[in-house]
Amino acid sequence: MKKSLLALAAMSAFASAANAQTSVTLYGVVDVPIEYNNNLAPGFNTNPASWGPNGRPPSLAGGGSRVGLQTGGGLSGSRWGLRGTEDLGGGLSALFVLESGFGLDDGRSQQGGRLFGRQAFVGLLSNTYGRVTFGRQYTTMFDMFANFSPTGYATLYEPVVAQLGTNFRSDNTVKYTAKVGPVTAEAHWSFGTGVAAIGPVPLAGAGAGESPGNFNNNAGGGAGVLYMSGPLGLTVAYDEWRPTITIGQPGRSRKVGAAASYAFGPAKVMAGYRYGRTTDANDQELLRDNYYWFGVNYQVTAPLGLTLAYFYDDVKTMRASSAFVRDNPKNPWQISFVADYNFSKRTDVYLTAGYVKNSGLNFDTSAVSFANGYPLEQGKTSQVGVAVGVRHKF
Repeated sequence: MKKSLLALAAMSAFASAANAQTSVTLYGVVDVPIEYNNNLAPGFNTNPASWGPNGRPPSLAGGGSRVGLQTGGGLSGSRWGLRGTEDLGGGLSALFVLESGFGLDDGRSQQGGRLFGRQAFVGLLSNTYGRVTFGRQYTTMFDMFANFSPTGYATLYEPVVAQLGTNFRSDNTVKYTAKVGPVTAEAHWSFGTGVAAIGPVPLAGAGAGESPGNFNNNAGGGAGVLYMSGPLGLTVAYDEWRPTITIGQPGRSRKVGAAASYAFGPAKVMAGYRYGRTTDANDQELLRDNYYWFGVNYQVTAPLGLTLAYFYDDVKTMRASSAFVRDNPKNPWQISFVADYNFSKRTDVYLTAGYVKNSGLNFDTSAVSFANGYPLEQGKTSQVGVAVGVRHKF
């Protein structure tokens, strides 16, 4: 249960607003699994000049199976956060969110060591005109597809980054959200996403953007519409990112997708499609793919839920360097399973498993190393992961 703290007693800055309703909520999730993987590479050489003929950074010697605690979490990434609101009157409220991710196995900050790397934003909410927020936030495509993720954007095992892009959290972002009945419309723009690299290739200014005279450098934006009414859900979303290796020469990464869901009795089915195309500053195609997913959630009993999901990436073109281009490579596909048992609203235990073919788990593909992918041992074409864990929400 989230514990509400009365900020009037703790923060003198709010004391003058005697007639306003002001609150700050402390919340979080702690989640850690014990995980088994096979065919796992021990690491990568990230120097592009040393990439082998297969177009990927060669793994270090060795590799194989691994058993250990998973630092990134299991069904959820571990985090703690503060969420606050203040009633300004006339249907207008101020709001903020500060959310910090950490690894439960070692206590270290995630998201590159950022203190509030998951989310950090402030904004205004109007009962009439919607919500506008400023700061580090999720992209519109992330928000639009959240209700159509079979495993709820789980760390284990869903190819979230392959689907949404490494910019699914973006710095320097302005976002507007409006809701009318069952319809939600959203749009965002980032003046510099803060994504530091594409695979092993660093981006200009660590992806910060906001370079004088170069408005498009590492910038990005998107828009989407969501319909949720009764058992039916529908959405369509667009995302564009302009990763820049050399100042003044941005590339383009464009994604557009749609998804649907339908609930009946204890079951919910969902499916989606996402088109993607990434080009460099000279409009040379780096990656072109069609990504599909399908999933079923089934509530067996009040405490026990099951999930089965299938993910498939139809890769048309993949370019690791000017010397390596692969057309129509073997396409990665993955099956994921989750059994989740809830002892209470706050505490659950789970078993999750994934099997992938033609890549590492979560689609760590040959030419593009995704942030939540598992590097595949050289000479192998498939990988299995199994984990059991416990999760507590507060």
